[in-house]
Amino acid sequence: MEERTESHRRAASAARRVVGWVRSFFVARATRRIGLGLLVFAVALVGVVVGVLLGARTETDVGPFRAEMSVAPSFVGDTEVAIPPLGSLHLDSHDGPTHLNVSLGALDQGRTEALIDDPAGITRASQTAVDDVKKGLIQLGMRTVAVSVLFAMALGALVFRNVRRVAWSGALALVIVGTSLGSAFATLHPDSIEEPRYEGLLVNAPAVVGDARRIADDYGRYAEQLQQLVANVSRIYTTVSTLPVYQPEEGTTRILHVSDLHLNPTGWSIMRTIVEQFGIDAVIDTGDITDWGSEPEASYVASIGLLKVPYVFIRGNHDSAATGAAVARQSNAIVLDNSITDVAGLRIAGIGDPRFTPDKETSPSGSGTSKQTVEQVIGAGERLAATIRGSTEPVDVALVHDPASAGALSGVCPLVLAGHTHQRDVRTLDQVPGQMATRLMVEGSTGGAGLRGLEHEDPLPLAMSVLYFDKETRALQAYDDIKVGGTGQSQVTLERKVIEAEHHPAPAEGQRPAPTPTR
Repeated sequence: MEERTESHRRAASAARRVVGWVRSFFVARATRRIGLGLLVFAVALVGVVVGVLLGARTETDVGPFRAEMSVAPSFVGDTEVAIPPLGSLHLDSHDGPTHLNVSLGALDQGRTEALIDDPAGITRASQTAVDDVKKGLIQLGMRTVAVSVLFAMALGALVFRNVRRVAWSGALALVIVGTSLGSAFATLHPDSIEEPRYEGLLVNAPAVVGDARRIADDYGRYAEQLQQLVANVSRIYTTVSTLPVYQPEEGTTRILHVSDLHLNPTGWSIMRTIVEQFGIDAVIDTGDITDWGSEPEASYVASIGLLKVPYVFIRGNHDSAATGAAVARQSNAIVLDNSITDVAGLRIAGIGDPRFTPDKETSPSGSGTSKQTVEQVIGAGERLAATIRGSTEPVDVALVHDPASAGALSGVCPLVLAGHTHQRDVRTLDQVPGQMATRLMVEGSTGGAGLRGLEHEDPLPLAMSVLYFDKETRALQAYDDIKVGGTGQSQVTLERKVIEAEHHPAPAEGQRPAPTPTR
């Protein structure tokens, strides 16, 4: 009996060992397969990245240009159109892990000579731009797939030395690059060319970016905008002596909005360049042109006359009555203080800031966010709203210094311009039932906040905007946000926004704006 029991124990033990061996075998095999699969995927991914970086590029003709196209891995899908030496355009063209770079190189000599001899040839050449780009993108896509699979298989051969695993590396590379390019195509934003971000020389910005009126009228028509872009750049490249003068299109009123110059002399030279290059019809300044509002500072405003276009001004909290008087003495200046004027076909109303707080350390009580200050700042907007309602003609643009004054102007006019905060902000005011929607546009500091801009490690950029109005409807169509690197810097960035493409949420109902802390 005992012998039988012992034999049963031995048999059970042997069975357990066999089961353990079988289990260990399959677990080890599954683990090995998972590890091998991950290794094959890693090899394929590295091969795709290396292949794309080294070989995903092609050359094609775009209009009169010989253009180079390339793609690169990226966490943010976008497109950069480099136009050396004029600058570059950045477009939010698609989503997905791919960055497209298009570099417009030198013009073909034969075609360039033909364009110079026949100016109409620029138009004809640009008409093929869309087809040229499509052809180039197809070539680039095919080349990207080919080099990605080739590099993945080559790397797989070095790592595995196994035909089957090399084939798996190539197949995974095909899936990876196909998914990436497919996601870019599926999320294409053709209208992104209407709202480019420009980086380069300021004098070239209006010619490279194009005309806002045509963009607003042809919204969503990618082909026409691409053709216009090629035509604009072609005209620059084919001009032998100087860059072409940019003439404003008929039916567009161009307004330059500046604010918070704070005695920075650099602001004037930038403003003069924009006035001349963009064909500006008038300048609007929403205050804080000086720092202390003193008599010696009055000489700073003499540069207003050099702009040679109407200059509409309201006082900020750093501007004294003497400052306002000094501006008013300039031949092309108009100072508004709860009043209305007609300039460049637009009806403009404005009111100065009710405070005078040049130094926040020594300012009297009421210069911060006290009840007295809240009432002053909001009251200024209410007084201007009453003036506008009493006008016999509708007002197109209202001017306040502190955006906290803008609330009372909702539904009174379509657009309110402000400054004071030294930060760009564009939003829709809380809409009054039954009244028009009102857009508030707060400008940054055109003077880089003066000496305050040097208090931080990175100087504040000089900020200003070009506003485009339809001359007949007097409606805002688009605007260009322009930033020039702060003191000691020269980087220029231009971002265009088309009004129809924007959607700004309104503030919560009942929200009472508070005056921004004195700056």
